[in-house]
Amino acid sequence: MAEPVTLPRQRLPRRLRPGAGRLRAYGALLGAQARSQAAYRASFAVDLVGNVGATVFDVVTVLVIFGVTRELGGFTLRETLVMVGLSACAFATADLLVGNVERLPAYVRTGLFDAVLLRPLGALPQLLLMDLPLRKVSRAVFGLAVLLVALARAGIEWTPGRVALAVAAPLAGVVFFGSLFVATATVSFYWTDSGELANSVTYGGKEFTTYPVTIFDGWFRAAFAYGMGFAFVSYQPALALLGRADPLGLPAWVGWVSPAVALVAAALAAAAWRVGVRHYRSTGS
Repeated sequence: MAEPVTLPRQRLPRRLRPGAGRLRAYGALLGAQARSQAAYRASFAVDLVGNVGATVFDVVTVLVIFGVTRELGGFTLRETLVMVGLSACAFATADLLVGNVERLPAYVRTGLFDAVLLRPLGALPQLLLMDLPLRKVSRAVFGLAVLLVALARAGIEWTPGRVALAVAAPLAGVVFFGSLFVATATVSFYWTDSGELANSVTYGGKEFTTYPVTIFDGWFRAAFAYGMGFAFVSYQPALALLGRADPLGLPAWVGWVSPAVALVAAALAAAAWRVGVRHYRSTGS
């Protein structure tokens, strides 16, 4: 009787080590996306213009509201526009850089995520670069423009600390919203039809941060503003920049902790991603 033949064990490719090789690979993915999306220039230009509409609508909505009132939740138009600018800049930039992770449910359902895991690159960076929506650059630029105009017209007494906060707060907002995109996307590792649930948190959170939290009340304000941390995207940093006391009675230093809140959100999102990937089972298993 012939002895069984033992085949050599196949070894999966190792992850590329951090360095020039990995950066070149990510750069190649980004370059391919840029070339493919800009191949039809007229269509790409139309997409750029069309994507500004969502942020323009947010600003117009606030202007319409102030057409019938002088204050909103105890804040003037100029003060509210600072919050609008912080929210719009942070969310639009995060949506550009990280927002396409919301395609993860489709990748899990179709098995495309299996191919991502087999490549010698990080799974999350690959997902973000596979379909980077460059058409959303215009929205991010417009959000930044709204913030700069709002800060210039708000009558802020500038100090070195407030200048630093004006730079740090939008970046912290980008990290916060980006973390939220990743954290909500990981639900698809357990429930593939979770897209609408994730959108209700991310896009709902964007709407929440557009206005002063004082217009909300009760458990809803407590849950969204401080339970989930949305108050630290625009409301609290705006108070610190404007030099206003918090109508809700929180101390002034709370307005300066948005970078710390963003780092906590990023750490939680990273942990949720690692646990989700370990929990993931291939479509063939």
